[in-house]
Amino acid sequence: MTSSVRRSLIAQPIGVEVFRPYGQVIFAAEDGKVYDLEEAQLRLSGGTPRFYIMRLHHRGRQFSRITRHQSCTQCLGSLEGQTWLLAVAPPCMAECPAWEAIAAFEIPGNCFVKLEVGTWHAGPYFDQEAIDFYNLELSDTNIADHHTCNLWETYGVEFEIK
Repeated sequence: MTSSVRRSLIAQPIGVEVFRPYGQVIFAAEDGKVYDLEEAQLRLSGGTPRFYIMRLHHRGRQFSRITRHQSCTQCLGSLEGQTWLLAVAPPCMAECPAWEAIAAFEIPGNCFVKLEVGTWHAGPYFDQEAIDFYNLELSDTNIADHHTCNLWETYGVEFEIK
């Protein structure tokens, strides 16, 4: 383990191509558009899908843990047009992602993200008092498919999204 240190992550604007290693960004499409690969490519066949609105309270911008789900995709988006932040690392077979592989994104309230199976993620983070998010995953994702890496214990690092 390296000496303990807080590292800054600069949140980059989210875009389809820059987010591809982690999943998909889905923006509005005209009604009647034919289904294609721009639509969220979901993997929810391992159980009962759960679509709900979760209210998160002031999360700040710091984290020292990152999580992945290896049995399903997950979709997240804010309600009421709120901008939010998400840290991600590409799927990998290791017990923890390389801390150098962690990136941060600023996500506007006019889209949602679909995290690929196994994508490491920390967040949502935001400065507001509370934001409501819709969340699509499996009904038991947070019980049966929730692997968390403690970055502080593993690498001696924590992050702050700028």
